[in-house]
This record gives sequence, structure tokens and C-alpha cells, in this order.
Amino acid sequence: MTPLTESELDLVRGSFRELAAAADESAGVFYDRLFVLAPDLRRSFPAEMSGQRAKLMSMLGAVVAQLHELEALRPLVGDLARRHVAYGTTPEHYGTVGEALLWTIQRRLGGRFTAAHGAAWQRAYTALAGAMMAEAEAA
Repeated sequence: MTPLTESELDLVRGSFRELAAAADESAGVFYDRLFVLAPDLRRSFPAEMSGQRAKLMSMLGAVVAQLHELEALRPLVGDLARRHVAYGTTPEHYGTVGEALLWTIQRRLGGRFTAAHGAAWQRAYTALAGAMMAEAEAA
């Protein structure tokens, strides 16, 4: 995983703070969008999503907090990848999740969302998803 620049880190951290300020709502918007993009994924999740929404925001918070030191994320990435293998996650799912995440951030920031925000989040997510897929293949 290639480290993000300080500017990219600042953009990701700042926009995540806005997501986290309304964590349950942000996660709900994310899952709503995810299930519109890939309705088949809905069956992989519990009927009651409040716990899942909390886990998503907790995981995102942990990742964002460690983006400056990507090697520290390896255990988290490996654990997530192994769980995703058990759920039948495919490389296409990672793309769909990335699309839903970026859409959610754009919605939350509204007019404050810039191309630089999009590029920073895309770079961060691409690095993490790539590491997760590599870990999944190794599992």
C-alpha cells in the first residue's frame, strides 16, 4: 500500500469527521446506496442493521486513524479479508462498496465535496481494497 500524502490524509480525515458526526445516518445512507447498487448483497447482512452500521463506522474510524502508517493496518485488513472470504465477497463487491462509500461521502459533504476529496478517498480505498483482496487470495 502506497502512503497517502499529508494533503490526502487531511482531506480523508476531515471528511470522515463529518461522516462520524452523524455516524448512524451516514452508515444508513451507505448501506441504502450499497443495496441499490448490488441488491444481491442485502441477503449477506442481518435484518436489523443498527449493529452493522456501528461496526462499519468503527472500522472506518480505525482505518482513517491509521492511514498515516499503512503497515499498522495489515492485521485489520487481514482480519476483514478473511471474514469477507467467508461471506463470499468477490473483487466486484469491493468496487461496489467503494462506489457506495464515495457516493455517501459526496452526499454528506454536499457542495464542500471537491475532486480532491474524491481522489483522496479513491486512493485510500483502492489501496485498502487491493490489500484486502491480496489477503483474501492468500487465505
